[in-house]
Amino acid sequence: MKGRTLFMFFIALVLGVSAAWLANNWVEDRLRPVKDNTGTPVVVAALDIPFGTRIEQTHVKVVDWPSGNTPKGAYSDPLLLEGRIAKQGFLPGEVILESRVVEHLGGSTLASIVEPNKRAVTVRVNDVIGVAGFLLPGNRVDILTTRQKARGSAQTETILQDVKVLAVDQTASTDKDRPVVVRAVTLELSPSEAELLVKATSEGSLQLTLRNPLDSELVAKKEEKTEEKKVERKVERVVYKSTPSNKANITVIRGTRMETVSVTSEPTVIKK
Repeated sequence: MKGRTLFMFFIALVLGVSAAWLANNWVEDRLRPVKDNTGTPVVVAALDIPFGTRIEQTHVKVVDWPSGNTPKGAYSDPLLLEGRIAKQGFLPGEVILESRVVEHLGGSTLASIVEPNKRAVTVRVNDVIGVAGFLLPGNRVDILTTRQKARGSAQTETILQDVKVLAVDQTASTDKDRPVVVRAVTLELSPSEAELLVKATSEGSLQLTLRNPLDSELVAKKEEKTEEKKVERKVERVVYKSTPSNKANITVIRGTRMETVSVTSEPTVIKK
């Protein structure tokens, strides 16, 4: 009986130690961080990065991205982004792509933001022309011009559409959403558009209209067709036909009608 009790005690001790060991291993597995070697490092925005901002280390962070699904043009090393300029705004957690940043090659930040084959042109504005100060870098506008015509009349037309605002006054980057009255607005235009804008500035006054950022549709320009009123003139011609006698036959043509009249003296013209 005593031997049987010792045997049962020994079995219980072994089972208790085994259970404690298994429980300890289970807890350690739960607390141990899972290392996923299949992820790819991708640089994302750590905070809001406004348009035209020079990117620094504090603006970005590195996250693990599932392998095989890495966005094209994404950065894996944040050092490669340092000093580059944001061509578009980034939200926190958004992947930084090569197509949305540009290298700062020296000079002003604005020069780096201008797209290839484009030009930065500045126009003078006031609180009315500048949409009451609601224009901010990154907005898009249409440009209208008003020219004075003869007899005191005026003609207004849209000369440029969906134009990008690069800067307001001397600010190319802002995170403000409150209206700010400015004196100048810098726009991004092609060389031909820049010539058209400068010409319109010298010929008349300008007005900027703010576009919805989701609206990229261009409105077709209305061609003014001048209908010339054709005035039908009825030409009255007198044709003399000589006859052997003293009589003369006179043919009177009124528009499309023709009438012959015989006279013996001076020709009589039948007027309308």
